[in-house]
Amino acid sequence: QVQPEESGGGLVQAGGSLRLSCAFSGSTWSIRLFGWYRQAPGKQREMVAAISSSGSTNYADPVKGRFTISRDYAKNTVDLQMNSLKSEDTAVYYCNAQWGASSEEGYWGQGTQVTVSG
Repeated sequence: QVQPEESGGGLVQAGGSLRLSCAFSGSTWSIRLFGWYRQAPGKQREMVAAISSSGSTNYADPVKGRFTISRDYAKNTVDLQMNSLKSEDTAVYYCNAQWGASSEEGYWGQGTQVTVSG
């Protein structure tokens, strides 16, 4: 079993940057897709960025050009570099390791809060 654990959230001013990291315990050989999702108060959880086991990436339109997802094989982490942050980026960010056809067939972390002020 894979257990994701997020870190790196916090409070940042609009226009600033944060880097989130998701560390995995256990072997990730069965994981097809690693994703970052977010959920703002009163809203549904949405996909932010994803990277496949082959390295292909996908981004939600609101974060294209500002966020970058990457995988560090040596550290067994998937990171999300977030630049030019906006107040609408405020949310709890979750890491998902998907072994099946959707994120529901995956392992979720506990989430990390990102708050963008101003």
